[in-house]
Amino acid sequence: MTILDKLAYWAGVITQVVIRYPYQKTAKVGVKTGQHVSRTENILLVLLTLVALVLPLVYSLTHLLDFANYHLPVWLGVCGLVLLVLSLFVFWRAHFDLKANWSPSLEIRLDHTLVTDGIYRLVRHPMYLSQLLWALAQILLIQNWLAGPLNLFFFIRFYFLRSRAEEKMMLDRFGDQYRVYMQKTGGIFPFGHCVESKGK
Repeated sequence: MTILDKLAYWAGVITQVVIRYPYQKTAKVGVKTGQHVSRTENILLVLLTLVALVLPLVYSLTHLLDFANYHLPVWLGVCGLVLLVLSLFVFWRAHFDLKANWSPSLEIRLDHTLVTDGIYRLVRHPMYLSQLLWALAQILLIQNWLAGPLNLFFFIRFYFLRSRAEEKMMLDRFGDQYRVYMQKTGGIFPFGHCVESKGK
């Protein structure tokens, strides 16, 4: 991992914080009518924090994890930077389109609306798409078996757990309106609904 890779990764972390900060204020406003928080989800969130922030920080500032290093060609590091930028764009766009509908956990508020425009015309879960792109970028930028790939491993488990719960909440809240939206839009990949339909 070069100094440039380290700077790029932590600049990305700071950018995420800056993007999300104004939406955290609006997330506290409004009456909640439904919420889903499981013990497994909380454990996975702690693990994701560990592998996306703590281990990369230890790797960036110390030599404690050097025994688990691997080395990739420079062009793959460049690909990692591209994925990181793309992840941040999707992250920003998802917040921008959700506006006051965004919340840090799975919850439905009284004034909740179904957002189907902007990036939500392409995918139902752009936040998770952003996390996936970030996890892939982390593998290419942080070339260490402990501080790099583990994020992707735990994210996949988190995505399937949380997206199912989220889909159920949205179906309970919006009913057929959300079913129609699911038929037209991919889950985490654009046009993913075509694959889902063929599998039924």
